Amino acid sequence: MPRKRTTRAQANGTLSKSSLSKGLEASDLVDYYTRLVQARTIDERIWALNRQGKVPIAASSQGHEAAQLGSLLAAEKDGDCFLFPYYRDLALKVAAGLTPVQTMMSFMGKAGDPYSNGRQFPLQGADLPHKIIQISNVVAAGLTQSVGYALGCRMAGEKTVVLVYFGDGATSQGETHEAMNFASIHKLPVIFICENNRYAISTPQNAQMVVEEVSGRAASYGFPGFTVDGMDLMSCYEATREAITHARSQGPVLLEMKVERFMSHTTDDDDRRYRPEGEVERARERDPVLTLARTLIEEGILTQEQVDEIAATALQATDEATDIAEASTLPDESVLHDSVYSP
Repeated sequence: MPRKRTTRAQANGTLSKSSLSKGLEASDLVDYYTRLVQARTIDERIWALNRQGKVPIAASSQGHEAAQLGSLLAAEKDGDCFLFPYYRDLALKVAAGLTPVQTMMSFMGKAGDPYSNGRQFPLQGADLPHKIIQISNVVAAGLTQSVGYALGCRMAGEKTVVLVYFGDGATSQGETHEAMNFASIHKLPVIFICENNRYAISTPQNAQMVVEEVSGRAASYGFPGFTVDGMDLMSCYEATREAITHARSQGPVLLEMKVERFMSHTTDDDDRRYRPEGEVERARERDPVLTLARTLIEEGILTQEQVDEIAATALQATDEATDIAEASTLPDESVLHDSVYSP
């Protein structure tokens, strides 16, 4: 299912339509590069604000963005997908339509947080306008919820394909088995997307499992599994596009997208205590922000000046969002019990 990227430039330096992945235009790549830069800029600002004591906690998506945006691009092109992200999917949520202001409101716990109005962990809750649910940060909890949603869609006669995201550590949880087994039995339209950064907090993959590729576990549930270069947005797009077609007609798919975690597990963690020296620096050589920009310039789709302009625009939007969120008020204590179920 996953394929290597095969795009080639024409003699005039522009990308020919036939050389793009199926269903894509050069403008799609520019659009998603712009979203990628905006997500990265917000992510970096959030970490800076945490160090200033203005954001209590955050889990970075830096290094995971190509997997998140590549799969989102396929979902948006399909038009009938629903997303169950996990706590490291900041870039996915921003790219799906969460504004910089809304993002900062959530991370600062301010009134107006679109997910929970400042009640929960940042960006935890539901964002139905953008077809997103992430109720909990409990590891692997979203898998069973997503499978239930997929079953509900089928019972309602809908053609929705559900994409559920999780880390490699989640594959060691019982809920992963329950979700994959149930989805397989009922041939539900679910794509299980494992963003494998090789660390479950501080535990390396070889201390979690004997297998080298998580995708191999799909065979035990009777559905296909594939390993994808999660640092390559186009590879992730192509794999997800094909997985959507399979899921809708035949049932579940497991996509293991191998990514790198550039930052510590959360802002409360110090990965220097358990990651080999130089590992992150080597990983950053494949930073999707840099590699995609380089490709777009080499293919004649963007100039360096346009790349710089995109970065400047993202920074300006982030600066404005930061100022607005800092000036906003915390939720009033009078609304503490609003939206809480009472028998």
